[in-house]
Amino acid sequence: MSSLLAGKVAVVTGASSGIGRAIAISFANEGAAVVIADITEQPLEGGESTLEIIARAGGAATFQRTDVGRWEELDLLIGNTVARHGRLDVMVNNAAIYTGTALLETEGEQWERVMRVNLTGMFNGCKRAIQQMITQEPRHEVRGRVINLGSQQGIVTCPGDTPYGVSKAGAIYITKQIAVDYAKELIVCNCISPGKIVTGAPGLAQDPARLENARRRTPWPRFGRPEDVANAAVFLASDRASFITGSNLIIDGGWLAG
Repeated sequence: MSSLLAGKVAVVTGASSGIGRAIAISFANEGAAVVIADITEQPLEGGESTLEIIARAGGAATFQRTDVGRWEELDLLIGNTVARHGRLDVMVNNAAIYTGTALLETEGEQWERVMRVNLTGMFNGCKRAIQQMITQEPRHEVRGRVINLGSQQGIVTCPGDTPYGVSKAGAIYITKQIAVDYAKELIVCNCISPGKIVTGAPGLAQDPARLENARRRTPWPRFGRPEDVANAAVFLASDRASFITGSNLIIDGGWLAG
């Protein structure tokens, strides 16, 4: 283990699987005390839980079942984190669901479910974390850091996919608004927008047509890995990112540069 995040307390939502899992493990490897928040402890990819992996490596982590779309559960998550660790240094709002339908094929219930998790969940996480952070003494000029997970689909369109893209565009916007509104309170807020990241999760992510489209559009000769996003999150969570706020860091192998 190195110590880039030594002494920091971090909450990562959606941390049982995929990108959130990689972020939580990387944070723990860098010395952070990590709270894993998800609706289930079992990873979609199968295998060991995030908590088991971190514990086996000698890291510090706890798991709390959390539905990010419910304010009372986010409130309890942050309250328990502060009761255990004394403060909250980093909040990573990663939890999200994906459906993949065009406008006319999207049912109202489906739209509301995606927005409830992806956007309301992010609002809940940002608001409750910042409520706590502004009460804390600064460390290295910062009271707290918020990292939101957007997507390149919040910047450019993906064929036949309305709800997810709209929710991720919202993630990018709320990041900028928070960064501007709370800079004087010494709150840092940034967004990470991945391109095609292969997580091993089943479902639409493995659709051959979608994979082929992503392969054609990505200049770098491989798809992204969860660790590519986690490395960026570690940097943004660290004191090395000292004058970066309101940014949207794109990790897409050059897709949007083409």
